[in-house]
Amino acid sequence: MSEVRVLVGTRKGAFILRSDEQRKDWTVDGPHFPGWEIYHITGTPADPNRLYVSQSGGWFGQVIQRSDDAGKTWEAVSNDFSYDGVPGTHQWYDGTQHPWEFKRVWHLEPSPADPDSVYAGVEDAALFHSADGGRSWRELSGLRDVQGDQWQPGAGGMCLHTIVISPDDPKRIFVAISAAGAFRTDDGGATWMPINKGLRSNMELPDADADVGHCVHSIALHPSRPGTLYMQKHWDVMRTDNAGDLWHEVSGNLPSDFGFPIAVHAHEPETIYVVPITSDSHHFPPEGKLRVYRSRSGGNSWEALTNGLPQDNCYVNVLRNAFAVDTLPSCGVYFGTTGGQVYASADSGDSWAPIVRDLPPVLSVEVQVLP
Repeated sequence: MSEVRVLVGTRKGAFILRSDEQRKDWTVDGPHFPGWEIYHITGTPADPNRLYVSQSGGWFGQVIQRSDDAGKTWEAVSNDFSYDGVPGTHQWYDGTQHPWEFKRVWHLEPSPADPDSVYAGVEDAALFHSADGGRSWRELSGLRDVQGDQWQPGAGGMCLHTIVISPDDPKRIFVAISAAGAFRTDDGGATWMPINKGLRSNMELPDADADVGHCVHSIALHPSRPGTLYMQKHWDVMRTDNAGDLWHEVSGNLPSDFGFPIAVHAHEPETIYVVPITSDSHHFPPEGKLRVYRSRSGGNSWEALTNGLPQDNCYVNVLRNAFAVDTLPSCGVYFGTTGGQVYASADSGDSWAPIVRDLPPVLSVEVQVLP
């Protein structure tokens, strides 16, 4: 029988939730690194025992932790990140130094094939790669050649928070930055292009067609259609069918098109999920009702999924990295809230139940299914 692991990063430590493929009874292991902000904890597709953690704190800074025994023991493998060899700074294009602080690692994305290859998206916005299991890091600085001097921070900082490796070509990588936009490389990170055509950010940008400056919250794709991506933007849910060359809006009948996460069903490439919140100033569900919305048509037509979710006086948020799906036949769906609940659905979202309550605010949720 398969084992399901839900990896949860919170404001005050990491937790590992375990169950079998029935996904009814769960054990809670943690907190690991109690008291630390865990912006991301993730597994490695190429090695089920390899876990990576982004451990961050105001006093001790940023540390990458690694486990090679599924979380039983941990090793601090690195705290050395630098921009072009200068820790904690960006090199502006006129030769001056802009004193941007290296703050934290928002997202870790292991290679699907090599357990020692892992990417890190950081704040202030940059992309790093490690080829030795997180011990040393090299910035893929070509990304900042794409009008990097025009990037601006979003409300949560100027962060590279999403990394998607194309399942059919490991040299094709998509990233998203708040508030700069989405970008793609087709050569493993040497060169990059903005992929923001069709996005509209009239409130934030003087030029609605600007290549950079868009506040993208998250992007996702299905392995069977690597050219089709879905985006939750700062207002608007978007879709592209040509790897980001052109986007179009698919917000349809959502009660609000503002939110943070977006996810795709494990087996149905036209089934997508979002969690709307009221607005960019009110980070809670419309009407105080926690609702996941599902589209089975790739957008435009959406249904509210409410069975088992609180429908009165609920004012939590679901952050961009706190939504995930598993690969079991019925496709489990999981999300964590800023109120410390982790909800799971074993039937593609038709019904929900909390699998743990009263954690610290949840920053990230990832899922592993192990034979």
